[in-house]
Amino acid sequence: MLYLALLIGIVLIVITEKLTQAFKLSSIGGLIGQICTSLVIIMVGKLEVSHINLGNHFELGYLTIPFTLLFLVGFTNVMNIEKAQNLSILLLPFVSLVYFSIAAFFIGHSFVLITGICSSLTLMFILLYGYFTGKVFVGRTLTTSIGFIIAVLSISLIETSIVTIYIPLFTLALPFTLYYFIKDKFTSVQSITISFLTAILFGVLMYIVPFNTIWYFIVGLTSILVITQFSRKYRFI
Repeated sequence: MLYLALLIGIVLIVITEKLTQAFKLSSIGGLIGQICTSLVIIMVGKLEVSHINLGNHFELGYLTIPFTLLFLVGFTNVMNIEKAQNLSILLLPFVSLVYFSIAAFFIGHSFVLITGICSSLTLMFILLYGYFTGKVFVGRTLTTSIGFIIAVLSISLIETSIVTIYIPLFTLALPFTLYYFIKDKFTSVQSITISFLTAILFGVLMYIVPFNTIWYFIVGLTSILVITQFSRKYRFI
């Protein structure tokens, strides 16, 4: 049912974004659509975070659905863009999806492995097709759909290990925020290249740095990302 829920969710995301653009609705309309889409994942796909294991086992209880909704909506907007971007920006979610697939392989999570591989191959096809034809438009509908897929994969792996929250934070949220910080100082290609290499570097660190050390990175990055949300320029929630 999770595969079906994900498919329904992607369709709803696309419809919501198209309606928002066609009728020039406010961002509130898009947010409501994303909440409804997230509820489909929770109710139909039976996907939620009911507990967190940080050495001790913490049951979320009544906070299960609100926490899951916040997480899904937050990461759905991790690539929040207001206007068209260079096609190469898709290299950032591509790296993230590859690391999701690698982590799922070692953990033994078939849904994340299959979805991650299919999504990364789709992005590679879009990149190659756009490179040779120049016909691909990277707008909010595409990036929101990608963000939604990454949000679902994140929730799926967090059920197994909370440490996997490192993947979307360090291989997508951080590089994408870095891209916005430096894009006015470098050319578009240079900015994306620096962000792309940063994503690869932090992804590799996940496999060579002890998990207890990774937590310091997670807490520090989360604090930085929360601060950036006060600026509209870097906001993804």
